[in-house]
Amino acid sequence: MAWLIRRLFGKSEYAWFPVRILKETDKAVLVENCRKIWIPKSQIVKIRLRSGIFEVYVREDIVK
Repeated sequence: MAWLIRRLFGKSEYAWFPVRILKETDKAVLVENCRKIWIPKSQIVKIRLRSGIFEVYVREDIVK
């Protein structure tokens, strides 16, 4: 319930998530982080390469 209140009234929580990029289209990126998910490019704030691993900076509720 806390996540719902935070989502409705609070600011969004962002975090870095290590992912493996599987496929990219014009509008989304298919990544694997224990499961395969499509992340819209508009939701990705930053991408970095750290120690050979891609990390994306997105809202926590998108990847979890």
